[in-house]
Amino acid sequence: MSLEFEVSNTAESGGRRGELTLPHGVVQTPVFMPVGTAATVKAVPQSLLEEIGAGGKGAQIILANTYHLYLRPGHELVRRMGGVHRFMSWDRPMLTDSGGFQVFSLSSLRKVTTEGVEFRSHLDGSKHFFSPEHSMDVQIALGADIAMVFDECVETPATWERTRESMGLTHAWAQRSKDHFDAHQHLRPWGPEFDGKTQAQFGIVQGGMYADLRQESAERLVAMDFPGYAIGGLAVGEPRDVTREMIARTLEHLPKDKPRYVMGVGYPDEIEEYARMGVDMMDCVLPTRAGRHGLLFTSEGRLNIKKKDYAEDQGPIDATCSCMVCGRYTRAYLRHLFASGEPLSAVLNSIHNLAFYLDTMERVRNTLALT
Repeated sequence: MSLEFEVSNTAESGGRRGELTLPHGVVQTPVFMPVGTAATVKAVPQSLLEEIGAGGKGAQIILANTYHLYLRPGHELVRRMGGVHRFMSWDRPMLTDSGGFQVFSLSSLRKVTTEGVEFRSHLDGSKHFFSPEHSMDVQIALGADIAMVFDECVETPATWERTRESMGLTHAWAQRSKDHFDAHQHLRPWGPEFDGKTQAQFGIVQGGMYADLRQESAERLVAMDFPGYAIGGLAVGEPRDVTREMIARTLEHLPKDKPRYVMGVGYPDEIEEYARMGVDMMDCVLPTRAGRHGLLFTSEGRLNIKKKDYAEDQGPIDATCSCMVCGRYTRAYLRHLFASGEPLSAVLNSIHNLAFYLDTMERVRNTLALT
């Protein structure tokens, strides 16, 4: 068993209430996945990740980053430590991306060929090469429940011709990724308690901002018969209405009995909107990144804790929030921590924002369960 997915309810809007069963646990969908780039969700210890938000149930699944863990501490070291779950002491489900987007972001430091991507490390300038096969080797060594095929994310804006050329590369790399992943699954670093269970692999739909290419990409990947499908290459600078259109047009061509994942989105209102459209999984660095910069999410909108207006404010971040931060600390204190450069500021702000995101998805799941 690598993955089982069951949809229990579907709303008229397309939103689905489901359950995703993975080797390391069961995930209720739609779900938001906090991003643990370097095997850590920044500023938040694993013990708190298991408790915050969603009625105290915490994060059901998190994401780790192949590119960053490959560079430091190295995937072979993580393999020797028993895989990324044991390395970071996280026994719940996990997903790893392929490194494709991170390599894409190194536009001045990379060279793309049909074989793969040559790039220079952002850490020390050393030269490296990622092929679909190598990305799979790294992800198998990391041992997350879900691995992603290696893809190319086209820049925005890009012409139809440039986008289609890039998409063709993504499809060729998807098949190579699948073939290599299937042939080397036995090398995953799991203990005997996981005998009979395997990692799952998702395909990634590309096609830029062109609906016809999104359809073609989805159909090509569905023909490869992956256990789940991601929609990539969005939230890279395009207007929000374009993001929404590309998601909607792509969902039309993805199987209804398999999980559907939109990568790298978004603000709380966006993840709620996409979940109600029929997206099952989403991830984004925004909750912790915004928290570290003093931006907090509330039921009344965004709050910038840096403002002097909060210097003597005795209220919580959000009076409707039941998170451990809102239950204990005032806006005045949180503003003081941020203004003083105290590390605790990043911790508390990140905890609240993550709880807000997880609670948002819990609320959406509850309403979808009633449809």
